Amino acid sequence: MKNKKLVMIPGPTPVARSIQDQMGRETVAFGDPNFIKDFKELISDLKTMWRTAGEVFVVAGTGTMAMEMAIANTLKKGDNVLIVSHGFFGDRFIDLCERKGINVDVIASEWGTIVPVEEIESKLKEKTYQALTVTHVDTSTGVCAPVEEIGKMASKFEDTLFIVDGVCATAGEVEYVDDMGIDVLLTGTQKAFGVAPGLGILWAGPKAMERRKSLGTIPEFYVDFDKWLPIMHDPAKYFATPAVNLVWALKESVAIIKEEGLENRYARHQKVAKAMQTALEALGFKILAEKEHRAATLSNVIYPEGIDDAEFRKTLYEEGMVVAGGLGAYAGKMFRLGHMGNIDMHDLVSVIATIERALYKAGHNVELGKGVGILMQELLK
Repeated sequence: MKNKKLVMIPGPTPVARSIQDQMGRETVAFGDPNFIKDFKELISDLKTMWRTAGEVFVVAGTGTMAMEMAIANTLKKGDNVLIVSHGFFGDRFIDLCERKGINVDVIASEWGTIVPVEEIESKLKEKTYQALTVTHVDTSTGVCAPVEEIGKMASKFEDTLFIVDGVCATAGEVEYVDDMGIDVLLTGTQKAFGVAPGLGILWAGPKAMERRKSLGTIPEFYVDFDKWLPIMHDPAKYFATPAVNLVWALKESVAIIKEEGLENRYARHQKVAKAMQTALEALGFKILAEKEHRAATLSNVIYPEGIDDAEFRKTLYEEGMVVAGGLGAYAGKMFRLGHMGNIDMHDLVSVIATIERALYKAGHNVELGKGVGILMQELLK
């Protein structure tokens, strides 16, 4: 009998049954009074839980669309932006900004490390930057940027907006918009929220909303804050058709988060990450990211000597688990393992047990049960 497939890539993440049920509801008109009520409550919860006096936008689209939305509403041609890159997805801001005629400076770290905050501060002192972008968790490296520390530093530069890509972090890593000096936070539903792909979420703090006002008419249409703001204030109004069932699914995800408690959710992700990474290291793997800067939402796992990437991931698939391959210089040298959202103890134990079986089948000297035992010890502390 075939095992069920555990999808443990860095997103989409497994979707809980109650969230799936919301996606499977009979679709109603976007003007349906009950849907309007649900959408209003969702927007209110997102603003309150992630603590901003600004606005939140929930729009049909991907995390990349949310990135474009962030840039389109805060920067114009000829502006200066400092991009802090900790990997492949940090670099994505470069093309996005250059296409808009924005002047781009980049500070990049060696994969697995962070750009030191003092180095970012030194660069910001060189000239006036209208924005600073940082990817909170870059899935190509598994590095978690010290966003709170960067936000505190960046607040000294009044003309510079702090834009945070939270696609693989929000609802898994600690983020509070206004409290942490974040002016724009963006994410998607398919990662730590544990919802299917299809919605972009963006928080715009007061400073970002003032910047949007100063830009006047912008060339972008679909991602324009001004087009969506009336709908976010009153979902009974129309600009473009909302993804009705995904809005319900996200509302259920937020209800799950509220029940768990956002701080408890953050702590759970930290505990799970430490347990997974400790177990993986005990099995002979290495983690790409430096220990003090490892993400809580995924692990980038470097193979021990003698393991063939394609064969190993094929075996994992046959044993019932899907992981993602390495990117850039680490393609073929590691796999990327997501452990975020609403995954439970059963999932986590199955993940390590499946990895042990794949190692065994690859002829690697592995003590079966060792990783599972270590994982359990860490999770039960």
